[in-house]
Amino acid sequence: MSKEPLLFLCHRIPYPPNKGDKIRSFNILKKLSEIYDVHLACFIDDPFDKQYVSTLEEYCASVCALDQNKTLAKIKGMQAFVTGKAITLPYYASREMMHWVRRTYHSNQIKKIFIYSSSMAQYCDADEFNNAIKVIDFVDIDSDKWRQYAEKKTGIAKWVFHREFIKLAQYEAQIAQQFQHSLFVSPDEAEMFKSLQPYEVHEKIHGLLNGVDIEFFDPQAQMDPEDTPEAPYIAFTGAMDYWANVESVVWFAKHCWPAIKKASPDCLFYIVGGNPSNEVKQLAELEGIVVTGRVHDIRPYIVNARCVVAPMQIARGIQNKVLEAMSLNKAVVCTTMAMEGINAPANDTVVVTDDAAQFTDACLRLLSNTFDSNNRQWITEHFTWQAILSDVNKYFIPK
Repeated sequence: MSKEPLLFLCHRIPYPPNKGDKIRSFNILKKLSEIYDVHLACFIDDPFDKQYVSTLEEYCASVCALDQNKTLAKIKGMQAFVTGKAITLPYYASREMMHWVRRTYHSNQIKKIFIYSSSMAQYCDADEFNNAIKVIDFVDIDSDKWRQYAEKKTGIAKWVFHREFIKLAQYEAQIAQQFQHSLFVSPDEAEMFKSLQPYEVHEKIHGLLNGVDIEFFDPQAQMDPEDTPEAPYIAFTGAMDYWANVESVVWFAKHCWPAIKKASPDCLFYIVGGNPSNEVKQLAELEGIVVTGRVHDIRPYIVNARCVVAPMQIARGIQNKVLEAMSLNKAVVCTTMAMEGINAPANDTVVVTDDAAQFTDACLRLLSNTFDSNNRQWITEHFTWQAILSDVNKYFIPK
């Protein structure tokens, strides 16, 4: 018996699930593919990921995965200053993508659409898609990230980022009005978005937590050996071309690392993640800091660390890096932004502070002591994908 068709639009190829947005988008895609014949449209912004299109075809009835040239996308984004739109929209605009979406929608008589990221809503916000049930996963309030960026900039950059905050917030509100349901990565994020919208939209706004693959992120799982050091080390994991991650490790290197290295000369700081920016690469020039670049498997780097840090200075939603470390039963030291939506109780292996001195002291304490951890138990009780996505299809059932 054939399944009902569903259109799934995603701003970045949802495989491999090796970074925050792709972890969430892939797990949702995998769940929906059990219920529907999924027709997937996405962009490939990293040539390395092109090899995985065939993997996605195993889950989907059809796949349109278009290469995205980041330089060209930035040039297209400048059109926003003429059209009055948010830069995000022309950045992700593609005539070829639009043709594929319209053709697939009409030829398969699709009545249900799942949109991952506000940047992809432009492909189905026209009247011709009004007969479909449209569910958007905003994940985070992207416009608020631009507000945070603007606060940290000066001059023309501050003006541009503040403009993007305003324009994108207006588009987010438009989409929330138009679509049947809007999802966010945590109840806290959903409540914040509600506070920005008129009351009549509130019942359409929901929190859908991030989860963890607890079988993969299991300290007892078989892992490929990686070149981790015998010396004690602190780890940070994440896509190292992502501004929030860059800002985090730079903050840690400046405000915490000198005192940690002085008190524990043998200690190392491992920054683990692909595509490190020039700013991150420069940190490797500091004594004791190692920038790995892309690794085959991040788990050994987490398991063998004394603790994992998440000193996020800019963030929205739930941090997968924290969920993964806790699932591997590792101690974590986080800022309040990094723990948002997870809300694990503070103890010897869960330290939450925004104070650099306290952050440093917590790392030193975990470097020199071994504490029993119940972090994995917290994750298995609250953050498994199986439980979180068990009723995700309810958003596509007409009231």
